[in-house]
Amino acid sequence: MSDVVIQVDHLWKKYRLGVLGTGTLRHDFNRWLHRTLGKGDPYAKVGEGQKSEAKGTKKEDRSSKIAPDLQSPISDLPPPASSLRDDEMWALRDVSFEVKQGEILGIIGRNGAGKSTLLKILSRVTVPTSGEVRVKGRIASLLEVGTGFHPELTGRENIFLNGAILGMTKGEIKKKFDEIVAFSEVEKFIDTPVKRYSSGMYVRLAFAVAAHLDPEILIVDEVLAVGDAQFQKKCLGKLDEVAKAGRTVLFVSHNMIAVRSLCTRVVSMEEGQLRHDGNPQEAIAKYSQVCPAALGRSWHRPSSLPRPSMAFETIAATLRGHQPQLVLQCDVWLESSGQSQPAFISVDICDQFQTPIMQALPTCNPFIPGQRGKCRIDFEVDLPPLIPGHYTLDFWVGSHFTSTTDYVKQVAAFEVVDSPAPGRSFPHTRDHGFLVPPSRCKLMPA
Repeated sequence: MSDVVIQVDHLWKKYRLGVLGTGTLRHDFNRWLHRTLGKGDPYAKVGEGQKSEAKGTKKEDRSSKIAPDLQSPISDLPPPASSLRDDEMWALRDVSFEVKQGEILGIIGRNGAGKSTLLKILSRVTVPTSGEVRVKGRIASLLEVGTGFHPELTGRENIFLNGAILGMTKGEIKKKFDEIVAFSEVEKFIDTPVKRYSSGMYVRLAFAVAAHLDPEILIVDEVLAVGDAQFQKKCLGKLDEVAKAGRTVLFVSHNMIAVRSLCTRVVSMEEGQLRHDGNPQEAIAKYSQVCPAALGRSWHRPSSLPRPSMAFETIAATLRGHQPQLVLQCDVWLESSGQSQPAFISVDICDQFQTPIMQALPTCNPFIPGQRGKCRIDFEVDLPPLIPGHYTLDFWVGSHFTSTTDYVKQVAAFEVVDSPAPGRSFPHTRDHGFLVPPSRCKLMPA
């Protein structure tokens, strides 16, 4: 018997922009019923007819066909056309792969790459527009906080509810109950309705239920990021234990360190397509070439933010290059009321805990003038090699280190997914306790 437990063939998924609730089995049935009765599409936007859909369009067949040992919800639509209406988009485009029993498959990619849509189809939360999915075994999914939980039921009742959904008997659930509660660390609140749980408590209990009720396939989205660091480590250990027991895990995360250490195989996605499928080192390296550190952000001063005598108006931040030659490009627009002294600016690069780890001090000659009006400063910062992680940018302007005129935090953020080769040196100095990378600055008229 084949050891393939998930088989995905030529999967396509189309969404209509601005339309909520389409794509589920219930809504598909409701749409089919309205069409059968000669009524309009209940999910069409107001004033939009369905004539174009009726002409020359083949009806979808959502019937479920059963292959040997593989449950297979299949859509018999022809391959989707490349052209789309203005209010449509492809979330998945011709995705095909297989997953074998006992594998820990990591799925990586930028936000909007199609990862969550793929997992929802595998979990039967939604159906594909076209293509075929075959799954062998029970699936437990953690796609978002509280997946499968009823908010009015207690933690205890939700454990039994989830077990019943997975097809387990009451006796089997009772055997696992104490282990689930101990792992989740919510013993004190197990008889409290889960609607009163914090997001962290929700995730702890949901993960404990999914991991301990012996599903053949466990699907985990980025939901673990809600938990604290200690619990995340505990969860990763449990996922490894689940895989060693012969069960299959699909793991979506932006934490490349966790993906590299946990997964036996990784696929990367971009714009709804699979870009690479291979061992974790290769897949992460390929992904880091496409997305070394995703940043392209324009910040505009919100009206609610106080306006000092010299204020940041607009900041555009972009990254170019690859590790270890990443360059941060900043275009900054300042406005002075004429009541400020000549000043200089800096940008703080902060880690995931919002702690500044380096400070770039672009030296403009002369200093930024304090006279009334606007000015523009363009500068570049040569970043040192960065370890994988989440980074944010804070911008500061002042006439002296002890005199702050304006300071805006978390203007932009970027993610580093892979480290350069170890042992590289770089000509950076330290000043005021910070690492000071080299930078170039140009003062320009607004």
